[in-house]
Amino acid sequence: MPKQDGGWKILADNRRAGHNYHLLERFEAGVVLSGTEVKSARSGKVQLLDSYAEIAGKEAWLVNAHIGHYSHGNRENHDPVRRRKLLLHRREIDKLQGKTREKGLTLVPTKVYLKQGRIKCEIALARGKQLHDKREAERTRTQEAEARAAMRRGRD
Repeated sequence: MPKQDGGWKILADNRRAGHNYHLLERFEAGVVLSGTEVKSARSGKVQLLDSYAEIAGKEAWLVNAHIGHYSHGNRENHDPVRRRKLLLHRREIDKLQGKTREKGLTLVPTKVYLKQGRIKCEIALARGKQLHDKREAERTRTQEAEARAAMRRGRD
């Protein structure tokens, strides 16, 4: 079942993005979907595992995001993996286009959620992590967990 986060209903979360990338800046974008895609997404059939966003021809696109078939859809059901248009302001698109031309920066979708009846996608401007960065992050995470455990033992 999708989780609740404040007033938003999270439909899909890309936790691997935080592990594989340094997330520099986040943007909220609307997503252009067909009818069966909306119904399927509302039931939580969204996967962002290998997806990414790209700027092509002054438009933003969500690529490789998988939205499963709607169970009650007929022959009019949608293609699960297709390019979907992202709705951003012109200056945001221009800014992202300039930044993604820099070496090593990419656009990664981090969440798909329902906000006030509309499906939104959070995309992040990201730089890929090296293997030693991943190890360092894991090391600090375990150190913080050990410190929290020691604090709990000290209180008891």
